[in-house]
Amino acid sequence: MKRNFKLAKSLLATAILATAGTLCAAEPIQPIEPVKEIKLAQVELGKKLFFDPRLSKSGFISCNSCHNLSMGGTDNLKTSIGDHWQQGPINAPTVLNSSMNIAQFWDGRAADLKAQAGGPIANPGEMGFTHKLAVDVLKSIPAYVIEFKLVFGTDEINIDQVTQAIAEFEKTLVTPNSHFDQWLLGNKDAIGPDALAGYKLFKESGCVACHNGPAVGGNSFQKMGVVEPYKAKSPAEGRVAVTGKDADRFMFKVPTLRNVEMTYPYFHDGGAQTLTEAVDIMGRLQLGKKFSEAENAQIVAFLKTLTGDQPSFRLPILPPSTDKTPQPKPFN
Repeated sequence: MKRNFKLAKSLLATAILATAGTLCAAEPIQPIEPVKEIKLAQVELGKKLFFDPRLSKSGFISCNSCHNLSMGGTDNLKTSIGDHWQQGPINAPTVLNSSMNIAQFWDGRAADLKAQAGGPIANPGEMGFTHKLAVDVLKSIPAYVIEFKLVFGTDEINIDQVTQAIAEFEKTLVTPNSHFDQWLLGNKDAIGPDALAGYKLFKESGCVACHNGPAVGGNSFQKMGVVEPYKAKSPAEGRVAVTGKDADRFMFKVPTLRNVEMTYPYFHDGGAQTLTEAVDIMGRLQLGKKFSEAENAQIVAFLKTLTGDQPSFRLPILPPSTDKTPQPKPFN
């Protein structure tokens, strides 16, 4: 009898999951799933490196400076602040759920998280260092030398290991369990009537042509300014910088809309400060549609249901420098 009850319970759970999967498959957006496969030792090392400002020339800028995990994985600035207070050319995209992107950076110049992780370190306008100097810093810190050996099984430390560890940590930065995901999985009380009306508008107006999948974007490149040209406040011209093809001018990676209420300002140039403004601009420039005030508010209500559980962990304690550690150069 007990065995039959357990079997029935197992079959019921399977049926519920299958039904939820069928329901989600009918929608253009799917729930975010928790991370299934990670290399824990690399994650713990990568977490330290993500927060370590000694990978920058100034000793002041870390990955978390522009991708602040307490602020939706961004810095909430139009363009980021680089080495010696240089103004960056483009808005910092969120690191949250970035493992779901088709490529990294707005122009897609990095194929994956590992390729992306090394870029800012050696960019003179960002962290202002070189890969060699960053590795020299790590080699001068005994605790890092030991941890790299434990994680990678070699006495050598190189930039490939550094970017691998950072990327593995970033894979864990997913945000499941949003109210909208709960709705997708069958809890019809998870979102209110305004958000539901906003989602209907979002679908019927054609927003889902670009903003779809688990990340609600991030899986294609599209032109910014389809119906009307977009007057950018940034010199960035998009994918053309990678391909050299004029047809790719102003083609940018579609940003994820997950946690979008936290990742202001919006667009590659940070040109829209609020969701209301962003919805209005995207409606007119991309869809040729002017949303009414009520429609705009409904879409914004829907977008706010996409905020999921934020990454939560104990901040890493970084190993101390030694007398041999190259000194930072925060000033001219």
